[in-house]
Amino acid sequence: MAGCSVFDPAGDRVGKVRDALVVYRADSSPRVVGLIVEVPGKRRVFLSIGRVMSIGAGQVITTGLINLRRFAQRGGEVRVIAELLGRRMRLRDGSGEATVEDVAITESAPGEWEIEQVYLRRPKTSASPFGKGQSTFAEWKDLQEQSTAGESQSAEHLVAQYSELQAADLATTLLDLPQQRMFDVVDEMPDERLADALEEMPEDDQVQILTHLDQDRAADVLDRMQPDDAADLIAQLPEEQGEALLELMEPEEAEDVRLLLSFGQDTAGGLMTTEPIIVSADATVAEGLALIRRHELAPALGAAICVVLPPYEPPTGRFLGMVHFQRMLRYPPHERLGTLLDSNLDPVTPETSLAEVSRILASYDLVSVPVVDEKHRLLGVVTIDDVLDHLLPDDWRSHPDEPSKPAAAVSTDTSSITTRRRSADGPRTTRR
Repeated sequence: MAGCSVFDPAGDRVGKVRDALVVYRADSSPRVVGLIVEVPGKRRVFLSIGRVMSIGAGQVITTGLINLRRFAQRGGEVRVIAELLGRRMRLRDGSGEATVEDVAITESAPGEWEIEQVYLRRPKTSASPFGKGQSTFAEWKDLQEQSTAGESQSAEHLVAQYSELQAADLATTLLDLPQQRMFDVVDEMPDERLADALEEMPEDDQVQILTHLDQDRAADVLDRMQPDDAADLIAQLPEEQGEALLELMEPEEAEDVRLLLSFGQDTAGGLMTTEPIIVSADATVAEGLALIRRHELAPALGAAICVVLPPYEPPTGRFLGMVHFQRMLRYPPHERLGTLLDSNLDPVTPETSLAEVSRILASYDLVSVPVVDEKHRLLGVVTIDDVLDHLLPDDWRSHPDEPSKPAAAVSTDTSSITTRRRSADGPRTTRR
């Protein structure tokens, strides 16, 4: 069901299923109380199972009544994908233990759904790193949950479920998990993927996760973050801890972060990215376009190329100018970039204020502006996303609950919106 589309009776798409919510019962299998649905705007809301008319053929049909307030988990509720998958179970027939990889829900009565079967994976018996244990099916009544105090729940299956999420969506999904489950997932995530998610989280949550990691892994994750994001994160740590992490980081990455930490947070030096595209004046249009086509390059950094004298690593030789990618498209592949410089774009200094950088970007319709030192050497560029992160309010990723806007977005009649009391105490803030 994960990822299935949710429709109202008129056939209008409401959102996508992201998880199912169950409650345990002492004398029978867990009962499904509702679905967690992601509606436009990346908002996750609760859909009561009583509002579900049918489930099947890769889609869920609802009555059209849906509470658009942000979902908040209650005590005693368990999310199937986020919390149940990966749990260890003991089979009551004495055949050993196995790990939950999936569950099947069945409609036991009109409007009543419960977990009936569980898909399990037994421990592998082979020494091969690519081997897997035998799979098996079992009824819920034939299982007994097995856990050891202090033992982490396996998050391998959950990490795989999240592999296709965009970084911002992954960050939100992680922060919605119970704390211990979030740490379980973080422990099994690749460093690069975790770095991407951390860049999209609020500072307090960044610090919480980084503090959970051992120092060696924390340094590895910081190495994979953008230098400006890593600098913002280290600035939130106690000075002694931050210095220890800098010592463990790769020397080149640590040098960039130290440079950014030397400037004020609300200045061009504190906002800039130290990894723009840098080329010589003799580079051609073909070479420039090849550089901006790289998949991992952020769009704002790919909008223009910096042309400098050697050396070509910040701080570079003398900064000559920038070439915008649109201008490159107007010239033949063999044209030298040194002849295409934007003569109207003046660089800023590291001490330039955030307000002045914002004015320059807005006045000249730019997405980035170069930063140079007193010797006119290129230090980095300030991109529009760096500026917006500081100008927008702290809660810019999570807006207060405004039923009228989400209702229009999901094509649901506003008169059908219910007002069930199921919301968090307030919006989650997600500013870097």
